[in-house]
Amino acid sequence: MTAFSRVFGGCRTLMAKAAANAAATGVSAGKEGKGILKTVPVSKTLASFAGESELSRATAVKKVWEHIKSNNLQNPDNRKEIFCDDKLKTIFEGKDKVGFTEIAKLLSPHFPKSV
Repeated sequence: MTAFSRVFGGCRTLMAKAAANAAATGVSAGKEGKGILKTVPVSKTLASFAGESELSRATAVKKVWEHIKSNNLQNPDNRKEIFCDDKLKTIFEGKDKVGFTEIAKLLSPHFPKSV
């Protein structure tokens, strides 16, 4: 039993150190994101789909998945395949079906290239 508490006691210590390091480096929910979490202006078609003129890449993918789930657009036989309705076709180059791994690639042209 002492080995059990020793292992999990050490885990708590590591978690406390990680939280202290995050606080020291300024990582928090209120900071502006970087990479895929950075909010940037998007194309007009994606803005009309999402209802926002500025999105992060992660938020854009979330909004697409919310639309897919709410409209039941996943193929029931192959869950990796998504049927595109008219709204999705506007952002997915007019395709009738896409694979879920293609979503990020098809959203990429809607984000500006950074200089």
